[in-house]
Amino acid sequence: MNASDRLSSAIVSILPKASGSGLARVLLIKRPLMNVAFRTRWTRDARFAVNTAALAWCMGMVAGCAAQQKPQDMFWPDPPDKPRIRFVRNLQSKSDLGAPALLETLVGRDKEQALYQPMGLALSDDCQRLYVADRVWNSVFVFDFQSKAVRTIGGDERYPLTMPVGVALDGDENVYVADTGTRTVRVYDKTGKFLRGIGKDQLVRPTGITIDATRGRLYVVDTGQNDTPEAHRVKVFDLAGGLIREIGRRGESDGEFNFPTFANLDAQGRLYVVDSVNSRIQVFDPDGKFLWKFGSSGDHIGNFARPKGVAVDSFGNIYVVDSRWGNVQIFNQQGQLLMLFAGVGEYPGLMINPGAIVIDRHNRIYVSDTLGRRVSIYELIGTSAEDSLESRGTAP
Repeated sequence: MNASDRLSSAIVSILPKASGSGLARVLLIKRPLMNVAFRTRWTRDARFAVNTAALAWCMGMVAGCAAQQKPQDMFWPDPPDKPRIRFVRNLQSKSDLGAPALLETLVGRDKEQALYQPMGLALSDDCQRLYVADRVWNSVFVFDFQSKAVRTIGGDERYPLTMPVGVALDGDENVYVADTGTRTVRVYDKTGKFLRGIGKDQLVRPTGITIDATRGRLYVVDTGQNDTPEAHRVKVFDLAGGLIREIGRRGESDGEFNFPTFANLDAQGRLYVVDSVNSRIQVFDPDGKFLWKFGSSGDHIGNFARPKGVAVDSFGNIYVVDSRWGNVQIFNQQGQLLMLFAGVGEYPGLMINPGAIVIDRHNRIYVSDTLGRRVSIYELIGTSAEDSLESRGTAP
């Protein structure tokens, strides 16, 4: 079937049924449209007129459906407070990068590979490419916002990913993947070519990962298991794979961890680690020295139930993802709660089981909703650095 035949079939399939005379009844006589047979032969001009009218009708239908399905704008906090966070959209497959062409809408497209269990996130320096580790597809999805294309990394038959969780980028946009299945960090160039492995026989269960490109350091959160005392810590490598130091051990004291998960850095190189079972965030200087902590277990606002991802915005505010409540809580540098957003649900803007988080330099916020099979995108709006001070009133 050629493109014209496919287009005609698609037009007929979405037109409403008609019992009387008119365009719909004519088009429903036979499929495909270009092969419609009448006792009298159609002229080329007549065919063109019918197709043009049908296309115009379909464009109206497509536009109408799109308008009906657009979710309502969501902001936090609720009125009458000033809105600080706006939900932007969800990201799951190529079609979410931009409106598909009309021809694709009518005729169809090749089946897209979509996110299934997104985990770790990383953004390119120019904010044009989002890297998403998916532990079911055993791949890293690369969403290119500029070209509106999607590709995957990790399918090399010799060096496949077997359960990717964390992902990070260096200054050359090489891709570092914490691969729990192989107990290593696998490194690829930005085209997906395998470069090297890091941490063989040194990692137990690598999960979160972040890179200090200025200092050339790779931080790998080794979550471990119950019977692995050599884990439950952060292991610091150079970018070539040499182990520099280890931060912490299993425990509950300052600088100790109990099943840590994700980690991130701020602009000064301070390291923020989600100490999940201890229900807190711990902060370290670039040399691994413990600085401070905040958070405790509980079911009140400001407490943590299952903290996962952590990130810092351009004002120094700390965002903590809680997978139990499906939300993100925002704290200032004193550990004071400023606000929270999202919540449990499938509706766009809500999340089912969020994990990692990354924030770009424009304060656009990306959160992987693992069981929601998507990345939820938000943005910080109407906020200045002064808003982070609790004493100044409503904070961001």
